[in-house]
Amino acid sequence: MKNFKQRHNIASNKQLFVILLVFALTGSSAALVAKPLLAFLGITKTTASIVVYYLFYVGVIFPIYQILLVTIGAIFGQFVFFIQFEIKMLRALRLHFIANYLEQKTKN
Repeated sequence: MKNFKQRHNIASNKQLFVILLVFALTGSSAALVAKPLLAFLGITKTTASIVVYYLFYVGVIFPIYQILLVTIGAIFGQFVFFIQFEIKMLRALRLHFIANYLEQKTKN
């Protein structure tokens, strides 16, 4: 845990707890939001094959998760940590244009 805290510049155990809580809440929330959104779009397990359903589910849950991660992180006072985490993740996914945009917006 010490290495994790050093690698991500986490100052205290309290901050670590809040960050882990945000990750947990975000994952649960993204799953809860994605299902009704897919139903609204008319994509359910009964209207689409299971493979198509889960492809759309992952495709919908990914951007929802990214938005919720920063939003819930900001609510818990960890906006800086989560926007930096988001930028690193986007760069790892080769989405540099979005990461550069976020980086520019957060510097201003």
